[in-house]
Amino acid sequence: MSMVSTAIDVQPYTSGWQSQWDDFVSCCPSGTFFHTTDWKTVIEKVFGYVPYYYFIESDGVIQGILPLFLVKKPLRGQVLISVPFGVYGGICADTVEVAEQLQRKGETLSHELRVDFLEFRHVEAIGGDLPIKELYFSFSREIFDGEEKNMMAIPRKQRRMVRQGINNELESKIGGKEFLKDFYQIYTASLRNLGTPAFPYRYFEALLDELGEGCKILTVWYQNQMAAAVMTFCYQDHLLPYYGGGLPQYLRYAVYDFMYWELMRYGWEHGYKVFDFGRSKQGTGAYDFKRHWGFEPKPLQYQYYLPNGGEVPNVSPTNPKFQPFISLWKKLPLSVANLIGPQVIKYLP
Repeated sequence: MSMVSTAIDVQPYTSGWQSQWDDFVSCCPSGTFFHTTDWKTVIEKVFGYVPYYYFIESDGVIQGILPLFLVKKPLRGQVLISVPFGVYGGICADTVEVAEQLQRKGETLSHELRVDFLEFRHVEAIGGDLPIKELYFSFSREIFDGEEKNMMAIPRKQRRMVRQGINNELESKIGGKEFLKDFYQIYTASLRNLGTPAFPYRYFEALLDELGEGCKILTVWYQNQMAAAVMTFCYQDHLLPYYGGGLPQYLRYAVYDFMYWELMRYGWEHGYKVFDFGRSKQGTGAYDFKRHWGFEPKPLQYQYYLPNGGEVPNVSPTNPKFQPFISLWKKLPLSVANLIGPQVIKYLP
């Protein structure tokens, strides 16, 4: 006997569905931290993007979700992204049928809003004929129980760098807002040196306020000076180090290697099971660094809908047309970069 679906039409999200939405995300295999309403709240509050969140339910039980934000481009045009500033995003659904229904909703909305393109930041493609762009690779690995197992899972050369940091008598401290000011100075300096605009300070304040214990700052100290720091998201049994930086004068002490080792150590001590190193582009230093830790890259299958046809956009910093801008940004005084960076970054979600 064939089963008859009782799913109703796609509905717009309202705050009355918040708990059901987040419960669904936590249980759905494709659900991630970036699908939660906490992320929606922060992005909406800080950047002012207009959210278009939809879901399908049956008998009061959510079967699939579609989180989208409308992002205006600097001169003209606009795009839909699921979701801004997130490694992961896109459609989460219990069945292919529900996923396809949500995809059609996104496509219809793209025409209604006259956007240039719609981007689904899927980990795995949802099928259909949407083009896939494998620009980024994700890096995740199990956090083992105990120091020796985790240390031995690190390749020998990288293990030597971790021990070098330990031998340099580096110290780590983990907390929240008490470290925010110094973290921000270190992080924005690191971004400027890479030629990348900075997020506004209020963004990190909002993350700490909204996420509570789900957001922590791990700091590394050398002779009572903060040398490096990383803001990490803690979701279910996952640790996701997301925004990190280090001062160049301390890099010879292996502060980055020590920092991520200490975060991993914090993970097994507090019951976390997965260390998610986020995404990186092949051919970059970050990509190679994560490979050196023994993490295997997995291509992220971002999918696009182009309502007006054309090619999938190339908004990667590796695009040659962005190189003059990157070179110029590296030369800016830090105070100037931090002043204008937040005005630029909102167009680069």
